[in-house]
Amino acid sequence: MYSDQRSVVDRTNTWPGSAGEHLLQERYGTAERAHRFYSQQVLDHLNERMREFVAEQEMMFVATSDANGECDNTFRAGPAGFVRVLDDDLLTWPEYRGNGVLASLGNISENPHVGLLFVDFVRHVIGLHVNGRATVVDDAEMRAQCPDLEVDDVPGRRPERWVLVEIEEAYIHCAKHIPRMTKVPRERVWGTDDTRRKGGDFFAASQEARPWTVETPARRLPLPRPQPANVGAAARMAEAAEAVRMAEADWTAEVARVARTAEAARIAEGARTEVQ
Repeated sequence: MYSDQRSVVDRTNTWPGSAGEHLLQERYGTAERAHRFYSQQVLDHLNERMREFVAEQEMMFVATSDANGECDNTFRAGPAGFVRVLDDDLLTWPEYRGNGVLASLGNISENPHVGLLFVDFVRHVIGLHVNGRATVVDDAEMRAQCPDLEVDDVPGRRPERWVLVEIEEAYIHCAKHIPRMTKVPRERVWGTDDTRRKGGDFFAASQEARPWTVETPARRLPLPRPQPANVGAAARMAEAAEAVRMAEADWTAEVARVARTAEAARIAEGARTEVQ
């Protein structure tokens, strides 16, 4: 099940993390401590206790970036268990009706890498990081693959689509600085467009100037950017653009050289004419 959604993940015996973090570990002398953390706390799947923890959560933070590396971090919430663990290396969550911007899903369509952070402020006071590769799946397709998904009758909590994540890393976020909070009763109006219930213009942003609403001959509507399928495609696009830029620079330099040569020849010809 879900085999068509899984990517080929390199699970060879190498340390987790990026080349950048490994470089800084060596530079700042933390490599031994980092390797101890990798060895003791980082998994490439969700173990039983992690799966139980995710099933208890009513919220999470989701980090994404587009193909150019421009980042976004957002908040997702739902009833306990709204994030469903399908097996030890797959989880999914529903995407409800929102503001229509689709920032996170737009990023995922360009760059599948996502970072999830679950924080329990009330009971365990602990956090869980889950990193992986995401795919956006329509609701009907997701239910066809996973028939036991609940049908939520609460208006505003009916999924329009799902995000399916193949897990690559899972590890603890330490409790040291997580504040303990108390959950208090609160009415939550799912799917509302009521401005007051959504927080209104809390940050007084509506009257501020912003460049994308100023219509000038040079900027009327945002131009669509290329939508590469993944970061590798974006890198190839960047390399091609750089090659074009260098070629243009070389061409400009050649034109300038020819112009200088022509000017020198003109001056020399003028000098010979004067001598004659």
